[in-house]
Amino acid sequence: MRYNQIRKMDISNGPGVRVSIFMQGCHFHCKNCFNSETWDFEGGKEFTDETINKVIDLCQKDHIEGLSILGGEPMHPANIEGTTKLAKAFKEKYPEKNLWVWSGFKYEDLKGKEVFKYIDVLVDGQYVDELHNPTLKWRGSSNQRVIDIKKTIEQNNIVSYI
Repeated sequence: MRYNQIRKMDISNGPGVRVSIFMQGCHFHCKNCFNSETWDFEGGKEFTDETINKVIDLCQKDHIEGLSILGGEPMHPANIEGTTKLAKAFKEKYPEKNLWVWSGFKYEDLKGKEVFKYIDVLVDGQYVDELHNPTLKWRGSSNQRVIDIKKTIEQNNIVSYI
């Protein structure tokens, strides 16, 4: 597994000031994707335990509200193991901070995966250029959902975060 970049201070991918990691590799190739440099599964840098430790260390500052995991596609079968390992390490170290994940997959297709033990909010669905709306918060197109995962699991029904 590989990752593209880590942002130490990100204010656009979730609430507050966050640390963001962009996983490498995506097979969706959405038209006008804002992050097409993350499509190649062979690009970027190797994702290792050292990468996880670096992200966890960056999140320790009090002003960091949470961690965002984007892509590429963090939930792709080639990436989900590393995404889960990072999510688990993050929530074990910072249970009070929130974890957001973006995926082109729909929640219904991922339901039951271990990673959902750790995710607070999932932004799901592929970006659709024809449904692009720059006024939407934390998503690019109107088909994408911002899902409160804890409430969704409790109620066994999709619960919107916003």
